[in-house]
Amino acid sequence: MPRVTVTIITKNEAAHIGAAIDSASWADEIIVVDSGSDDDTVALAAAKGVRVESRTWTGWVDQKNFAASLAANDWIFSLDADERVTSGLAHEIRGLLNDDTPHAAYKVPRVTFHLGRWIRTTDFYPDYQTRLYDRRAARWSGLYVHESVTAIGTVGRLTQELQHYSYTDLSDHLDRINAYSTLAARQMYERGRRAGAFDLLVQGPAAFLRNYILRRGVLDGSAGLLLSAVNAYSVFLKFAKLWELQRSVGDRQREAANGG
Repeated sequence: MPRVTVTIITKNEAAHIGAAIDSASWADEIIVVDSGSDDDTVALAAAKGVRVESRTWTGWVDQKNFAASLAANDWIFSLDADERVTSGLAHEIRGLLNDDTPHAAYKVPRVTFHLGRWIRTTDFYPDYQTRLYDRRAARWSGLYVHESVTAIGTVGRLTQELQHYSYTDLSDHLDRINAYSTLAARQMYERGRRAGAFDLLVQGPAAFLRNYILRRGVLDGSAGLLLSAVNAYSVFLKFAKLWELQRSVGDRQREAANGG
């Protein structure tokens, strides 16, 4: 049976790292790559007896590929510090991997704990993430946000959930939206996407309807309504920042053309 290495990249994850490592105790090897934590992250990880390496932050994609390069095994499970591998998922992985494993990578359904409950509606669920992969046939790719595993070969799906403790509260959620929407707008701009009046008018409301109706947020009561609205705001903000960015770039280009 192929052996599995769990990789975790960290910075100031003292509140999470111990539980994350404990949830990965089923793995043959656990590697933590830390990028300059000034809390107890490194000490807590080392106390668990796992391998801990320090490396200057070079971006999500590069950091995760570096962590995989350190592994003694080819099969990698990439775990974020605020995630937990359930016993069911660990059992499914162990039962799945053998010498005839048909896929180069596997997606897992991720469920987020937020607003005092597990959210299994809206865009929050099932939030499939490719986390289990053979590094000989797959690696991390992406630019600023939404990094993902790109595989040479087919990608299968697991059924057991990966738990996600992403937000401390709604304020934390909104702060993340502000930060990520800036990166998302930059990424869209560099890939040639542009925002117009249609995007500013339609994208947000469309996201709300998708979350509240199609993704069954209506079944989650007040939490479903709130998260549908927040997700819609996130989409609107991303396009608003894209519009602002393209306008700013256009203004600078006109100034340069006019000798300003």
